Amino acid sequence: MKRKRSYSRVTRQALSLLGKLIRVGRTEREMTAQELADRAGISRTTLYNIEKGEPGPEIGTVFEVAAIVGVRLFEYDERTLQMHNARLDEKLTLLPKSVRPSMKEVDDDF
Repeated sequence: MKRKRSYSRVTRQALSLLGKLIRVGRTEREMTAQELADRAGISRTTLYNIEKGEPGPEIGTVFEVAAIVGVRLFEYDERTLQMHNARLDEKLTLLPKSVRPSMKEVDDDF
C-alpha cells in the first residue's frame, strides 16, 4: 500500500500557484493541453496534475513545462543563474560532505 505524504500549507499553496501560472502561460500561448504535453514528453494526465498543483510530478518535469510556457522560476537571466551556481559550488566545496548528529549533550544550564 502506497503511503500518503503530507505537505505543509505553504508547499501546497506554492504548488497551486505554480500550476496556475503554467496554465495561464499555456492559455496565453494558445496551446492545448495535449500540445504542451506532447512537447514536454509527458501524458495529458501528468500535465493536468501539474496544473492542479499536485505534488506528485517530478520537479524536473514541472520545471520543463514551466520553461516551455515561459514561466520564470527565478528572476535571473541565464548568465546570472550560472554565476550563482558557480558560487554555490564553491561554497559547497568548503562545507563538510555530510552532517552527523551531535553526540554531545549541550549543557545550557547557566
